[in-house]
Amino acid sequence: MTWPRRKLGPTPVNVHRRPIWLFDLDDTLHDAGRAVMGELREAMQRYMQRELALSPESADALRQRYFKRYGATLLGLVRHHGVKAAHFLHDTHRLPGLEARVSGHRHDFAALARLPGRKLVLTNAPRTYALRVLRALRIEHLFDGVITIEQMAMFGRLRPKPDARMLRALCARLRVAPGRCVLVEDTLAHQKAARRVGLRTVWLQRYWRRSAGTARRWAGRPPYVDHRLLGLRLLRRVVGAAR
Repeated sequence: MTWPRRKLGPTPVNVHRRPIWLFDLDDTLHDAGRAVMGELREAMQRYMQRELALSPESADALRQRYFKRYGATLLGLVRHHGVKAAHFLHDTHRLPGLEARVSGHRHDFAALARLPGRKLVLTNAPRTYALRVLRALRIEHLFDGVITIEQMAMFGRLRPKPDARMLRALCARLRVAPGRCVLVEDTLAHQKAARRVGLRTVWLQRYWRRSAGTARRWAGRPPYVDHRLLGLRLLRRVVGAAR
């Protein structure tokens, strides 16, 4: 892909300096929880049962443990079991009939089209899956590039979100200061890492599923989140704050 080039003021997004927007994919641009997450978890569990000779219960427990420890089940499988990332990603993301289940909000997408600045998708999902989702939503043309997990490698090892080293390297590759970039997504752990690097952060809660405990804990917004929004159409407020 061709990487955009271009640096963000301290707190709000300065529209005159063309921000670089980094959008997560699942549960940010579309309702992945409804469309694919259950099927993906089952596919990962079946893969681990087959490749590691585990029971369904052991596979599910290991999947969750690696996700909590590394931020992605795949990283644990690669590190501890020698699993080939490409094989895992292809096998678990086949998702027949995906296009018919993908859904988003057209008002959000219309606002996205009007949003000033460069726009990139930054997802821990594989490229084939990300492009299928974007094309099903008919929004691929709104983005200047799509950065997927295959491109998040450093020194021969995958470093997907929330790896701070990868985020720094991404800014360097884009040739922009971290403060020029705005990460828009639903996962707080990713935003915490991004804020530590110096990116601006927008917590998108359009598809956020709350438990009673997390709802009480995050009734406001964490200190590393610059803005908390319920929809992409509200991103104009982030830009407008600098005017």
